[in-house]
Amino acid sequence: MSHDTNTGAAGKTAGFSPARLLHSPLALPLIGLIAVSVLMGLASDNFFSLGNIMNVLRQVSVVGILAVGMTFVILTGGIDLSVGAVMALVGTLSAGLMVNTGLPAVPALLAGLLIGLGIGLANGFLVAWGRMPAIIVTLATMGMARGLGLIYSGGYPISGIPSWISWFGVGRIGFVPVPVIVMVVIYAFAWVLLQRTAFGRHVYAIGGNELAARLSGVKTQRVKLAVYAISGLTSALAAVILTGRLMSGQPNAGVGFELDAIAAVVLGGTAIAGGRGLILGTLIGAVLLGILNNGLNLMGINPYLQDVIKGGIILLAIYIGREWR
Repeated sequence: MSHDTNTGAAGKTAGFSPARLLHSPLALPLIGLIAVSVLMGLASDNFFSLGNIMNVLRQVSVVGILAVGMTFVILTGGIDLSVGAVMALVGTLSAGLMVNTGLPAVPALLAGLLIGLGIGLANGFLVAWGRMPAIIVTLATMGMARGLGLIYSGGYPISGIPSWISWFGVGRIGFVPVPVIVMVVIYAFAWVLLQRTAFGRHVYAIGGNELAARLSGVKTQRVKLAVYAISGLTSALAAVILTGRLMSGQPNAGVGFELDAIAAVVLGGTAIAGGRGLILGTLIGAVLLGILNNGLNLMGINPYLQDVIKGGIILLAIYIGREWR
C-alpha cells in the first residue's frame, strides 16, 4: 500500500526533506500549476487579475466536485464514466419536481441528492458484488442516465425554478463565489475521509493490492460500494451548482465532464491504476485544467485546437508521472 503516513518525530522531520517532497504525488501537479500559470500570465495581462482568478475557480467548481468522487473510485483501481450523465439527470429531475409537480425546492434538491446516491450505490453493487468491470457498468449507467433525463424532459431544458437557487451557481460570499466555497468544503471532507480514517486507509489498500487487502481483513466489497456511492453523491452535488448556474434542468448538460474529471484526477498525480494519490492533488489538477481552459480562451485559441492541446498535456502528464515514480 503506497499511502504515506508520518509517525513520530523522525517521520515529521522526514516530511520536510526536499527529496521527500520531490517524490510526493503533489510535486508534479504543483510544478505544472506554477509553470502553466506563469505562461498564461505572460500571454495575457488580465490573467492574474482577482476577477479572472475567481472566475477560473468558479468555472472549475463543477468538474472539481465531480473529480472528488472520481478520486475515491480511481484510488481503488476503478473508474466512473457516469458522473456527467448522472449530474444532468439529477439536475433535470430536481427541476422537474419543482416545476411540474410543485414540490418545494429544498425537498426537490434533496430528492436529487438521493437519486445521485442511489445510482452510485447501484454502480458499486454491480462492481463489488456483481463482479462486473467498472468501465462497462458505468458506461451502461451513463447511457441510461442520459436517456432517462432526455425522456423525462422531452429533450428540452426545464426552466422556471425558484430564483434563489441561482445563489448556488452565481452567488458570492464577500468576493468568493459560492460554488468555490462549496467545492473547498467538499474537498476538506474528502481529505479527512482519506487521510484520517480507517476507511481512507482501506481505499488505498484496495488500490494497492486488493487481494492483500482482503486477506488483511478489509471488507473490500463494502469499500467499493461506498466509493461509488460517494461518486454518485458528488455528481448530485455538482448538479445543484450547475442547476443554479443555468437556472434550469439541462438533460444535455455534462457531456464530456466525466473525461474532465478523470483528467483532473490524473493531472493531480493520482495513479490511474489506483493505490497512490492525494485529494489535494486532484484539487490542483482541477485548477490546472481550469487555468488551461481560461488561458487558451484568453489567447483566442481555436476551441477544437484546445482539445488537442489539453489531450496532449494529459498524455504528457501520465508519461512524466510514470517516469518520475
